[in-house]
Amino acid sequence: MRGLIFAKRTAKEILRDPLTFIFCLGFPLVMLFIMTIVDRSIPAEAGMQIFHIHYLTPGIVHFGFTFIMLFTCLQVSKDRSTAFLLRLYASPMKPVDFIGGYTLPILGIAAIQAVIVFAAAFVIAKIAGETIAPANALLCILVSIPSALLFLGFGLFFGTMLGEKAAPGICSIVITASCMLGGIWMDVDAIGGAFGKVCQALPFYQGVKAARMAALGNTENINQPFAITLCYAAVLYALAVWAFRSRMQRDIR
Repeated sequence: MRGLIFAKRTAKEILRDPLTFIFCLGFPLVMLFIMTIVDRSIPAEAGMQIFHIHYLTPGIVHFGFTFIMLFTCLQVSKDRSTAFLLRLYASPMKPVDFIGGYTLPILGIAAIQAVIVFAAAFVIAKIAGETIAPANALLCILVSIPSALLFLGFGLFFGTMLGEKAAPGICSIVITASCMLGGIWMDVDAIGGAFGKVCQALPFYQGVKAARMAALGNTENINQPFAITLCYAAVLYALAVWAFRSRMQRDIR
């Protein structure tokens, strides 16, 4: 019960900031429309599919998740800097209440964000004379949950370990890395070599790959990238929880 009350407070604090709607909803939608226009201008002979609506939409969903990391980081670091958390440590709330209070609303925002992106993609596909299967879209959103948890873990960890001024800068680095190395804006598979192998070893690429397979209805080979992303997310989230609990115990002393 205490965790749910804290979750409602966290959701209100994040949604109260207009930048949440600009970066979590507005920016991904703008990029979806822009890259769709770019795709229409690329000759078919080029064989470039990365900006096609079926490939682009899962990438945009993950692009939006990176800003969830940023706002999680900002919220946690702000709560720490204002001594808000320190005052709550004296309450009966347990570490699980704090963790759940940050996790639940952020995952809810991520789900809403993904649904809105796909809703826009349905409209774009309809205008272009194409179709996106609703079942594939739903599967893509479900498959993307580990990626949302991954970025949430990044935000929780950075917000716990870094100050309010330093944390956003580190998040910006991760946002750039995830977009470039995750294959959102470029075809990593076509690059190959050492760079391609590095990308494939990271959870950003695997998460986008699993989501794209789901959006295309290719469920035969989806298990491996999904499992890799899930393992990364579980480890990072566990690390973030450990860091938060450790900082909480240190502050109480």
